[in-house]
Amino acid sequence: MEKNKMEKRFLKGLLIGNLLILLPVLFRKPPIKDWIFVYLYNAVTNGLIDMLLTSYKVIRYPVRFLPNLFKIHILFDFLIYPTFTVFYNQLTKKDKPFVVLYKLILFTIPFLFIEIWAERKTKLIKWKKGWKWYHTYFSIILKSLLTRSIIEALRKMKFLR
Repeated sequence: MEKNKMEKRFLKGLLIGNLLILLPVLFRKPPIKDWIFVYLYNAVTNGLIDMLLTSYKVIRYPVRFLPNLFKIHILFDFLIYPTFTVFYNQLTKKDKPFVVLYKLILFTIPFLFIEIWAERKTKLIKWKKGWKWYHTYFSIILKSLLTRSIIEALRKMKFLR
């Protein structure tokens, strides 16, 4: 029996679900230019941050897509989390700051539980050097708020639309 079969199936399921279901739905809602910017900004910064964390051996991904080419988790960095960020930005586009934060805290809880499960029960992710669940949780909250703030600032400066 092939090693890490369950993990690879899980990753393939996430890939297919994201590509076939979530992305087509997300990019149908205007203003599309805003959502493309959010997606690309988030994907690029995710990749850079993950490269930094993996190069310092803070996080490791024993089972991942294209392991011979990347040490980072390209599925999460370039597809899953940017898709989540677009969805979150669409849902909070007209919300006040408190509601934006409240929704973000609620939206990131499922990510947290999935990552805790993946770290403890699978070989998808391994934390090193004191990295704990709360580092992941607060870094996702901070990164999502930063992305949301940047898109809002660009809208106010009329760079988008």
